[in-house]
Amino acid sequence: MLDDLVNFLNKSPPDPVRLPLLGGHKPVLMILAAYLLFVKVVGPKIMKKRRPFDLRGPIKVYNIMQILYNVIMLVFAIHFMLGPGDFDFRCISNLPPDHAYKTWERWLTYSYFFNKLLDLLETVFFVLRKKDRQISFLHLFHHMYMLYFCFMYLYYYGYGGHGFFMCFFNVIVHIMMYSYYYQSSLRSNSRGDLWWKKYITIVQLVQFGIILGHSLFTLLQPDCPSARFSAYCAGTISIVFIILFSNFYYHAYMKPKRPVKKAI
Repeated sequence: MLDDLVNFLNKSPPDPVRLPLLGGHKPVLMILAAYLLFVKVVGPKIMKKRRPFDLRGPIKVYNIMQILYNVIMLVFAIHFMLGPGDFDFRCISNLPPDHAYKTWERWLTYSYFFNKLLDLLETVFFVLRKKDRQISFLHLFHHMYMLYFCFMYLYYYGYGGHGFFMCFFNVIVHIMMYSYYYQSSLRSNSRGDLWWKKYITIVQLVQFGIILGHSLFTLLQPDCPSARFSAYCAGTISIVFIILFSNFYYHAYMKPKRPVKKAI
């Protein structure tokens, strides 16, 4: 696998079409550096002596936009995979550059990458609302990893293929997640969480299980070299996320809560 990694990182981008922010590492790394600097240093410093911003209106608009964005992505992705893309799910490979629907594949894959940029706004809202407890290691790692890994995949592997199929399980989770956020924004803070909140994490774990299973299945196909490295990466990070999200689920929903001591 190490040789595969070295060969992968040393190869030239397979697709000559470089959509915005995909021309090199620098733009994405600068965005991630600015994001981390704002979330961990600049934002908290600005908000230290300020009251939390009331962003209920913008957040509702953001959640609705994310729901619609992800629903449209999912519909077009399913149509593409079962129609023009003609996916062989035993061994999913990128369409050749001269394929009649290659432009479809490029822009559908890019739409997922761009959505990872939009996801960063969620953390910015947390900072401005002084919801520091929600900015956990898992939250930051997940957002930063997803954006940079998407870039790496598109830059080194090309648009579409095995990664395209894997990522659109995540689109289903995002539809559910942002629907929850929107419904929560309609409720009073004193009414607690919605009853189905914990099932979002369960669906995320199922998603990672499916991705791991399909990656292993792909690796067992001896005549499928095109998706091999993608399957290694997807399978490995699925194991990491299964561990992290299982730990979160245990501490959030299973670990006994300490009784709150009443003031005397």
